[in-house]
Amino acid sequence: MTKTGDATQPGSPVDERQLLRRVLDGDPRAERELYEAHVDRVYRLAYRMTGDDDLARDCTQEAFIRAFDRLADFRGDAAFSTWLHAITYSVVLNVLRKVKRLRRREADLDAAGRVAATERRANPDLKAKLSEAIDRLPEKYRMVFVMHDVEGYTHAEIGAALGTKAGTSKAQLFRARAKLREALAAHAGEWAV
Repeated sequence: MTKTGDATQPGSPVDERQLLRRVLDGDPRAERELYEAHVDRVYRLAYRMTGDDDLARDCTQEAFIRAFDRLADFRGDAAFSTWLHAITYSVVLNVLRKVKRLRRREADLDAAGRVAATERRANPDLKAKLSEAIDRLPEKYRMVFVMHDVEGYTHAEIGAALGTKAGTSKAQLFRARAKLREALAAHAGEWAV
């Protein structure tokens, strides 16, 4: 058992406080030691919550990035491991929400019913022209168009991601669609039956 002030026992509260101080002072070896002391437990928590090795590894990396970025905010009211696990939990929940949202959007198009009596396919040249027209949109319009019309984000989500208001996102989407209609007007009706 270690005595108060004795930092010879790895994992002791005193040792960890000194290790945290060295990390805050910019010691890369201390940063590595702190990482190695906690990475297995963080990974196991992330894995238990996600059930997926790749997601768990991504969450582990993100948790440590956040922890090191916010290390100066750690007050020491609880154990460092408790604080780190709270960060990990938050990261995993965010990742799981994102994965769930993406999976909800996935649909097997072959399983979708047909509305028209005959199958209609877009002309490959028209697809290329559409892609080129999207690429030519101004960056802010292209970003909003892709996020909303392609990826399915709401205007509130786009505003939060881009640091703008939802109304700005709506206006930019309206302008992007207008520019696309203008760029593709000459190709109206080019559907192959």
